[in-house]
Amino acid sequence: MHVETYDFIVVGSGSAGGVLANRLSEDGKYRVLCLEAGTKGAKYIWTRPPLGLAYMIDNPVVNWRYESEPDPTHGNRPIPVPRGKLLGGSSAMNGIVYNRGQKLDYDTWCKLGCKGWSHAEVLPYFKKIESTEIGLDEYHGRTGPVKVIQSSKLCSFFDYFIRSAEAAGIPHNPDYSGASQEGVAMAQITAWRGERQSTATQYIEPARRRGNLTVLGGAEATSLLLDGKRCTGVRYSQEGRILEARALREVILAAGTANTPKLLELSGIGNPEILRQQGISVVHELKGVGENLRDHYAAIMKWKFHRPGVSLASRGRGWRLGLEILRWVFLRRGMLAQGHGAMRVFTRSKPGLNEPDIMMVVSPYIIDIKKSGKSRKVSEVEGFMMYTHVQRTQSTGSIHIRSPDPFSPPAIRYRFLDTYDDRTVAVAAVRRARDIAAVSPMRELIAEELAPGPEVQSDEAILEFIRNTGQITQHMVGTCRMGHDAMSVVDERLRVHGIAGLRVADASIMPTIISGNTSVPCMMIGEKCADMVLEDAMRPAAVPTRVSAKG
Repeated sequence: MHVETYDFIVVGSGSAGGVLANRLSEDGKYRVLCLEAGTKGAKYIWTRPPLGLAYMIDNPVVNWRYESEPDPTHGNRPIPVPRGKLLGGSSAMNGIVYNRGQKLDYDTWCKLGCKGWSHAEVLPYFKKIESTEIGLDEYHGRTGPVKVIQSSKLCSFFDYFIRSAEAAGIPHNPDYSGASQEGVAMAQITAWRGERQSTATQYIEPARRRGNLTVLGGAEATSLLLDGKRCTGVRYSQEGRILEARALREVILAAGTANTPKLLELSGIGNPEILRQQGISVVHELKGVGENLRDHYAAIMKWKFHRPGVSLASRGRGWRLGLEILRWVFLRRGMLAQGHGAMRVFTRSKPGLNEPDIMMVVSPYIIDIKKSGKSRKVSEVEGFMMYTHVQRTQSTGSIHIRSPDPFSPPAIRYRFLDTYDDRTVAVAAVRRARDIAAVSPMRELIAEELAPGPEVQSDEAILEFIRNTGQITQHMVGTCRMGHDAMSVVDERLRVHGIAGLRVADASIMPTIISGNTSVPCMMIGEKCADMVLEDAMRPAAVPTRVSAKG
């Protein structure tokens, strides 16, 4: 077998991996390989319009289409877990929302022993990513590769809602990525001239002309190559063949919160008990691999309006949807140009808190979701919907392999609302959403609350509603968490404990979940990891001895 040799191998082209592929190859000094399991590129038809995510959410061509195990904490239902399987990963099929989270999130990581990850230390990387006219220079970048704009108010609903939120004690915030996240705001989005800005379009495509960068599509990593306690490369499948690539310096796993722990376990790195159950020889014990899974689990609330024309309901169906498609094709404007959830609310569950602990995603239409959770369309009902959830969830689940077969999906075991705080804040989030709907001008526009419905009033009834009908917001994190205790997987420089030449750079390294969306924080992780990798490569001790690439 002929084996290609590179300085660095990046597994995954998503929010972090795409950044790494660009930055590690930037100065032309190192040969870089980026492996992407998906076959579709930056010009795939549905990745370009932001609302094209509706056509990718259950599309096996570009989606891993994972599903969680049933569990009593979410109504004994399997929950669909969409994950991007194309160039740019989930950044190429998400809701394009730009939301870094709060200063508190990163300062907490630092207090947990993750030195170098305080808000002051990661802010320069966030600024490096973006190019925006929003806010102050103190908080924002002006020349980065990713354009960030604000969603447009495409109907009167948005102004009505902002006025009601203010009447309910929630201030209007023109920049939730600035000094404070708190308030009601139009979403900041990673789009420009009506098109999605993903790592595929903004990091990988501009770098592909470099002779030292190789990007392989349809290349699914099946295991790591290990020489004792050193990672020397990656084994992968492409077009039915099993191939290998060697890394002279490092392998960086950026395969995501589900697939990174899966790949470690397939390679014999993880909890010995779990590995032996699957017939995999233990190479290195790391009991934290696959543990600490967190996500944002949201109640889905719906209201019906008295009259048409307030929301965008009619524009998302039938011939009017056809007009919206034409509007995007020829003008790059309209519904398809700004994604799902064009408004955000960040608020507190009770007085006295230092930061908001509730987030609401607000859309000026209702999405009908079939019981399976896999089919979604804009409802005929004229109304609006809100996803309400706890920002900093404490309840944790796990992701582990269910088979030694590398093509078998992992077992995703969510646990939600396990702690008193999670339950209390989740109920408060529903009540705060109702506070907004109960005051003018929204009060006069609403005909009825459709979900959970006026009969659901007690804390117990609200919790039951959330458990039985809630959905994740695709913000899974934590399964290879950063730290120095017995259950951590990587150190603060993202090096896997006990395995030389191997790092992890994706949402799996987050010790706690952030108060927001995960795509742009993962880009930050990619930027910071690239700097650390290049810094370490400059040290004399890091210069490798070239090895034979014989297979």
